[in-house]
Amino acid sequence: MKLSSLITRMPARARIVFVHDVVMAALSFPLSLALRLGDALPGYASLTDIATGSLVFALCAAVAFYTQKMYVGIWRYASLDDLAAILRGTALTLILFLPAIFLLDRVEYVPRSVPIINALVLVILLGGPRFLYRLLKDRTFDAKRVPTGTGIPVLLVGAGDPCEMFLRAVERETDPPYVPVGIVGETDARVGRRLRGLEVLGTLDELERVVAALEAQGRRPHKVILTKDTFDGARVRALLDAADALGLSLARLPRLTELKSGEDRLDVRPVALEDLLGRPQTILDRQPVLSLVKGRRVLVTGAGGSIGSELVRQIADLEPARLVLADSSEYALYRIDMELAERAAPLERRAAVADVRDRARIHRLMHEERPDLVFHAAALKHVPMVEANPVEGLCTNALGTRIVADACRAHGVAVMVLISTDKAVNPTSVMGASKRLAESWCQSLDQAGRGQPGAPHFVTVRFGNVLGSTGSVVPLFQRQLAKGGPLTVTHPDITRYFMTIREAVELVLQAAALGGGDESYRGSLFVLDMGEPVRIADLARQMIRLAGLRPEVDVAIHFTGLRPGEKLYEEIFHGREQPLPTPTPGLLVAAPRVLDPRVLGEAFARLAEACAGQDTEQALAAVASLVPEFTPTP
Repeated sequence: MKLSSLITRMPARARIVFVHDVVMAALSFPLSLALRLGDALPGYASLTDIATGSLVFALCAAVAFYTQKMYVGIWRYASLDDLAAILRGTALTLILFLPAIFLLDRVEYVPRSVPIINALVLVILLGGPRFLYRLLKDRTFDAKRVPTGTGIPVLLVGAGDPCEMFLRAVERETDPPYVPVGIVGETDARVGRRLRGLEVLGTLDELERVVAALEAQGRRPHKVILTKDTFDGARVRALLDAADALGLSLARLPRLTELKSGEDRLDVRPVALEDLLGRPQTILDRQPVLSLVKGRRVLVTGAGGSIGSELVRQIADLEPARLVLADSSEYALYRIDMELAERAAPLERRAAVADVRDRARIHRLMHEERPDLVFHAAALKHVPMVEANPVEGLCTNALGTRIVADACRAHGVAVMVLISTDKAVNPTSVMGASKRLAESWCQSLDQAGRGQPGAPHFVTVRFGNVLGSTGSVVPLFQRQLAKGGPLTVTHPDITRYFMTIREAVELVLQAAALGGGDESYRGSLFVLDMGEPVRIADLARQMIRLAGLRPEVDVAIHFTGLRPGEKLYEEIFHGREQPLPTPTPGLLVAAPRVLDPRVLGEAFARLAEACAGQDTEQALAAVASLVPEFTPTP
């Protein structure tokens, strides 16, 4: 293809830049000769020689510049990458020019130092206009940028790359919505230094002093902006408290993964609840999970619930051969099935109304679908509700899990994953005890398969509360806030572990890949690293602040007393469960705590008989025989 036709395919502005560069190349050759020879130039070369050399140099430059992709960048964002492209283009131009001009003319008139001078001149002629244009557009001639404009004065937290990107974006705006007045660093290493002319005034611990100093200068900030996405929840909570005490609102930049490629944005977003409770994002290896799911048949029970629906979303992205959604709630199943139809239309799937308590239905579904993987998320999880209906909770959580697990073993399932809860540790509620029974059954089956080729793996994963799940405290607080309060908390000292649903499910899939492919984990129990527990009263106050209101002034907090079966604090490990690390960050494993299979089977038989007869007393007695730490609530 001819160079001319390639050039016509360029965008209009790129063609203008290309012509500019070729003209600069043509000028660089005589300019280099003049710099080297000075007044002696007329005696060395004729105008014809110089014109010929300039033309050949320009043609060589045109080929070199086009092949080095010098026209994909934008002058306003000229950077080191553009300089590197210019250097490559210059080098290639000289490589092409020297043999070409030698073949046309012996060029005795050109001193040996001219190519070197020509290279330097060409780099200056190409790079100078680019960076001058950027300086003009960014208006950054001043050594120190004085914040001006009508935007909101903001104090930036974190003196790193995202902060620098934000400052650049501000400088490019004619009338930016935010006017940075200072930076607060995480440590004192950068205090006193400047980032794009803006001084790092202090550390996070000195926020009050920094704000007072800015106020004395007439530059008091109205907002504090987090520029990093790696602050842990405890740090963000402390910063929210400090900002609130100073009358400042708190916001953050989008995470770097949310930024559009090639753009700097001035968007800020409110600090969300997950920012207060979460931890820095862990980069997980997706390949083991992809290898586990891709091309295999997957069944998810409880697919319409909070955890089950997120499992369905993430599994659908992993290219399973077929995905079966099972739930006893027709509406919940319809909702997730319609969502899946929109986001993963080509995926072969089935929505099956099925109750895990119905043995015949579960076995028929397994026989029809022959799943390779089963994720068992179906459960009754609301502590007070199960406490008021203990037989129903035991039928679903304990006996339902036994039905699903036995069906997995009978129908050749490779891996079954049980979703458990921290309430199964030293349980004080029927819900927690029922989940401990479910753990025990699956651990026992997993141990029984040790050393048996082809025996299914039963992977049990335990974790605490997830943000926004059905029946959890966060949606309750949101509804109460929408009504103007009060927010109800059962006890001033009650604490809970929290994690986002997405992070929890990602780690569940990692646990499935790890436990489903390694015999050494047989009978073990995987536990998600939930970080530090959070006081629910503090959570209530933070949610009030995030709504722009004042706790106990605009919105009251009422303490209602512990509910039946509720504990002040939860644990993620039993005293006999030794926590050990795994190769996956955020995932721990506990040594097996497996009951005698015969005793377990007999107790489950008594439990099934009691539940069938709606005999609550005998059902709870059967539970107590297997979970001695459980004391039924009177």
